[in-house]
Amino acid sequence: MAKIGMLNEGALHAALKLDYLGDDGAAEVPFSGFIADVVRDGVIYEIQTSSFSGLGRKMKQLAELGPVVLVHPIAHRKTLVRLQDTETGEITSRRSPKRGAIVHILRELVYLPDMLNHDNFAVEVVLTEEEEQQEYDAKARRGRGGWRRKGRHLISVLERLRIKGPQDLWVFVGGELPEVFTTQHLAQAMQQPKQLGQQLAYCLRHLGVIEVCGKTGNALNYRRVT
Repeated sequence: MAKIGMLNEGALHAALKLDYLGDDGAAEVPFSGFIADVVRDGVIYEIQTSSFSGLGRKMKQLAELGPVVLVHPIAHRKTLVRLQDTETGEITSRRSPKRGAIVHILRELVYLPDMLNHDNFAVEVVLTEEEEQQEYDAKARRGRGGWRRKGRHLISVLERLRIKGPQDLWVFVGGELPEVFTTQHLAQAMQQPKQLGQQLAYCLRHLGVIEVCGKTGNALNYRRVT
């Protein structure tokens, strides 16, 4: 996939919107007091490049009107582009050591723990390669100075995963789970840090897929709801 968009604030959002528009979609469509990013083939696509915090009301109202797909990019590969000198325009770039993964969508789903039970709602995770432009801010970090993100730029789309309902979340659990399990068991089965196991448990519990069935020390025990 070729480089899309311009290197400025909002470029990532604009590039993804263009991608989902296709040849016959409509952009910036008003719905019940909200503006939908894209409507195509009767489906509302809402592109959210930042946190899902505060999106609950909008998603619930849009889902009552018809099918909604909440699109969220996660950078698997990222090149950091830094403007070293505002006068000379000297630029340096380096590859970020951080690697995003589709499973990291759980960090955002905790803000919408019940929405995947709605028949009209889905989340589409877009794994990307990106450039991130940064500028030095002498006032950052309480005056100690630091780099601030100025914009994200889409290089390519590597993979997409659409999560349509609670059962789709089990795709993140590759290993076996005991009948009664803790978040530590989940994390081990996911081959992920414990925090992601806790976030998955939080989502599954709110969606009615698992239930608490006791405790082991300070850890809650869970089992699947049949």
